[in-house]
Amino acid sequence: MGVSSEGVRRRGCSCSKEDFLPEESFKSWGNYAKALSQTGLRLKDRILTRSLDETEIHEIRARSQHDMKKNLSWWDLIWFGIGAVIGAGIFVLTGLEVKSVAGPAVVLSYVVSGISAMLSVFCYTEFAVEIPVAGGSFAYLRVELGDFMAFIAGGNILLEYIIGGAAVARSWTSYFATLCNHDPNDFRIHVHQLGEDYGYLDPISVGVIIGICILAVLSTKGSSRLNYIASIVHVIIIIFIIVAGFIKADTKNYTPFTPFGARGIFKASAVLFFAYVGFDAVSTMAEETKNPAKDIPIGLVGSMLITTTAYCLMAVTLCLMQPYSQVNEDAAFSVAFQAVGMNWAKYIVAVGALKGMTTVLLVNAVGQARYLTHIARTHMVPPWFAHVNEKTGTPINATIVMLLATAIIGFFTKLDILSNLLSISTLFIFMLVAVALLVRRYYVTGVTSSVHRNVLILCILFILGSSVAAAVYWATNETGYIAYIIIGPIWFLATLSLQVFVPQARDPKLWGVPLVPWLPSASIAINIFLLGSIDGKSFMRFGVWSGFLLLYYLFFGLHASYDTAMESGEKRIEDAKQSKIESGL
Repeated sequence: MGVSSEGVRRRGCSCSKEDFLPEESFKSWGNYAKALSQTGLRLKDRILTRSLDETEIHEIRARSQHDMKKNLSWWDLIWFGIGAVIGAGIFVLTGLEVKSVAGPAVVLSYVVSGISAMLSVFCYTEFAVEIPVAGGSFAYLRVELGDFMAFIAGGNILLEYIIGGAAVARSWTSYFATLCNHDPNDFRIHVHQLGEDYGYLDPISVGVIIGICILAVLSTKGSSRLNYIASIVHVIIIIFIIVAGFIKADTKNYTPFTPFGARGIFKASAVLFFAYVGFDAVSTMAEETKNPAKDIPIGLVGSMLITTTAYCLMAVTLCLMQPYSQVNEDAAFSVAFQAVGMNWAKYIVAVGALKGMTTVLLVNAVGQARYLTHIARTHMVPPWFAHVNEKTGTPINATIVMLLATAIIGFFTKLDILSNLLSISTLFIFMLVAVALLVRRYYVTGVTSSVHRNVLILCILFILGSSVAAAVYWATNETGYIAYIIIGPIWFLATLSLQVFVPQARDPKLWGVPLVPWLPSASIAINIFLLGSIDGKSFMRFGVWSGFLLLYYLFFGLHASYDTAMESGEKRIEDAKQSKIESGL
């Protein structure tokens, strides 16, 4: 990273090589060849090196040249949380999972997903309060698990946001079609040569994303006000759906309650986790929050409680209005009201769904740009993406590029492919954040003894191993339960051993997760267990993306971030020497 403010400012508004590859390793082909020859040593350094809270909060953030504006309160965060979460998941995926996966027991699926999401919310909240930067979980993992793991997670975070935005944009088209009394594919262009999964081109989704991009670029506070107004309307419509639905309820429709058994409940939970995706975007706004210690816990936990309650009530309402076998997969709530003789209500539902999905897209756009901005500050991706516009106080470059990628994916890809792949990325990241929280509480360099460090590593490995074993057994054995009698106690004893034999090395300064290590350990277990209910093709796509990330990191991201870290280290040493000279030491 250049040290002159003029050089930095020039890179923020141009598109030269210096904007994308300014590091020493890319100055010439000779330098690049030398860097490649040191890949092993550099990779070891990046795996073992952990960032510091102060580095993320001050030094890394300063690389954006201009500060983001601190103008958000807990009230803004609650509405951002509601706007980020209540959207395509509840309005679109509910119908699909009720009809073919869980039946009326889908309400239990939402409870399981909600518990998993709430556990993750607690873990995120402690980090967001202690490290209030735009990088969200990427920054948290850099501090506790090192650069390499943070990059792999960061790449999946970006994939999560792109896929999530694309899925919501395509759902927007579906409900707009319902509002116009059309089939969703009437507004899509069918190209037979691209196949069934990618052949329904969606130009409306692209237009919606372009509009969201303009709003996200102009102002975060302006986006918050629009989200606040739209979310109020959305909440009113949700209340209408619940009240009107209960008036038309028929308890006979609730039998059989579990037509697909327990397996259907957990399988639906893994997919419906998509409906809770978005709250992590709120953590990326910590840098723009007036009082992170107060505002973030209230904003994150409050919005998740409201969301989980709304989801469960809406799921119950839907299944009481219609037999599960008759629920429409594309526009479940609209068609359900039509089926009970309230044809006019389907238009209100469609408008509510559109408003909800619009706010999800808006908060998604705000969050994903801030993730990319912070990753670019470390130079793992080109620093051009880290530029914050002086006038608007928003990361314009990152916003436009991320939404362009979202528009391309949304133009081609069907919803069911997007939702499964999104759930894998999200569950994987939430699991890593819970692991990072255990490391943060129980390991501090120079404080934790080598014996306690080794016990910590062993306990985490047993927690992860037992959780993976449970997920694999669930995925491969449809009738047996005997293995859980062995796996469960292993998880319990590993967590208990961590509590008994390893003293906590760090207390939270402002706000802390309760019941450590049990709560983060439970978060690890449930996130991994839900992964066992996702189809194999989605894991293949996830593996391909992770392989691509690894190749990019080994050939570009590793060397750029290594050079930047070395330069920053040298600068800190020079500053320390200069400080001693000035103080006469």
